[in-house]
Amino acid sequence: MPEVYEVPQSMIEANMFGMENEGICLACGEYRGGCEPDAENYPCECCGENEVFGLEQALLMGRITLLEDQ
Repeated sequence: MPEVYEVPQSMIEANMFGMENEGICLACGEYRGGCEPDAENYPCECCGENEVFGLEQALLMGRITLLEDQ
């Protein structure tokens, strides 16, 4: 089963309602800027895999869960 990453809720909100454009690599879990919300298979600057997805897309795919901010 693919790994599910926890992402702070504030990061998702910043993407949805602000000017942030973060993505997450589903291979290594690193974040990458400059990703559209529906981005798929962008290259990861950390591990080199083409597994970076926009946060909203990854959420829809069930590959991230929201972590409540404290």
